[in-house]
Amino acid sequence: MAMASVAQQLTGVKCTPLLWKPTLAQKQRRSGVLPIVCSIAISSANNRERIKLKQLFDDAYERCRTAPMEGVSFSFDQFTEALEKYDYESEIGTKVTGSVFGTDTNGAYVDIAAKSTAYLPVREACIRKIKHVEDVGMFNGVREEFVVIGKNEIDDGMILSLRSIQYDLAWERCRQLQAEDAVVKGKIIDANKGGVVAEVEGLKGFVPFSQMSTKIPGEEIIEMDIPLKFVEVDEEQSRLVLSHRKAVAGIQGQLGIGSVVTGTVQSLKPYGAFVDIGGISGLLHVSQISHDRISDIATVLQSGDILKVMILSHDRERGRVSLSTKKLEPTPGDMIRNPTLVFEKAEEMAQTFRQRIAQAEAMARADMLRFQPESGLTLSSDGILGPLGSELPAEGLDLSEIPPAED
Repeated sequence: MAMASVAQQLTGVKCTPLLWKPTLAQKQRRSGVLPIVCSIAISSANNRERIKLKQLFDDAYERCRTAPMEGVSFSFDQFTEALEKYDYESEIGTKVTGSVFGTDTNGAYVDIAAKSTAYLPVREACIRKIKHVEDVGMFNGVREEFVVIGKNEIDDGMILSLRSIQYDLAWERCRQLQAEDAVVKGKIIDANKGGVVAEVEGLKGFVPFSQMSTKIPGEEIIEMDIPLKFVEVDEEQSRLVLSHRKAVAGIQGQLGIGSVVTGTVQSLKPYGAFVDIGGISGLLHVSQISHDRISDIATVLQSGDILKVMILSHDRERGRVSLSTKKLEPTPGDMIRNPTLVFEKAEEMAQTFRQRIAQAEAMARADMLRFQPESGLTLSSDGILGPLGSELPAEGLDLSEIPPAED
């Protein structure tokens, strides 16, 4: 109205004011109707896209149902033929390479790129007896070479083995060790009337009693590790014969009476301990452990203990070695109270023992010659044996250089 009055004053023309009427869109905008219309439009567009996608899926499903090979450059027969061509052969003895992708309490599942999953039973996972395939490193992702030993009739899958491959390697290793005349460690696992059974390189070998250098009953050396040499290696006949006597022949010459050796306690018995001394089993009798009385040997020694012992006697014919720690004690009872001190002083105490033995032997020889003047030898006032009328040094003979007495 104000603008109309101003125009009338300037022009002298009477102006009639116009009334402003909002449009339909403006009214809808004011009333909030327009946003609702836009939302409906967008929703309709989405529905149209969904309908198109649904139609595409329906068409694809129909083609798969009615014409599955439409647009494929090869036929189903060609695909089957290609799969057969590149599939592993399942003949017994065929070697295949695969990856472990799962395990259970009975074995492992192996992917060998075949149509069916292959399986490795736990009994075929190792040449030795194990409880679970993981004990020999069969975890998910491990890639290994296997040999086919059979088929599973249920799903036509292959049965695999690592044990067969390990057997071949073990026999080859035994042949090599025999050619080298090598000494190997074998664990006694069984005994019978003819000898003992030892495990070497994962194989079971027989040691006749005639080839054992010890006369200890077979049942008492079960689980012991002893040195062995190969006598016969025949894979075709599954025949493996071993000798303990040949293996220890070179060791026995080193076991002089009074010498100190380091050994490992193999087993405990009520009457003593069997000690492995360089591959030979010696007996440390309970009475030779300490000057103090021992009622229970397990309170002093345990299997696996490493200790120094002195050779008391060695019967090569019967294959028996007697040992002592009692003779190595600086003071009686040290083996019970302070075995470390006993081992530290072992060589010193053994030297003293050898000197006493040497003096005793000299006195025994002197007694034999006492009534034989024609020998030209006589005894001094100190009991030293020497030439008749000879001048001996006041201190007598030097026994420090006397070597260890031999058997």
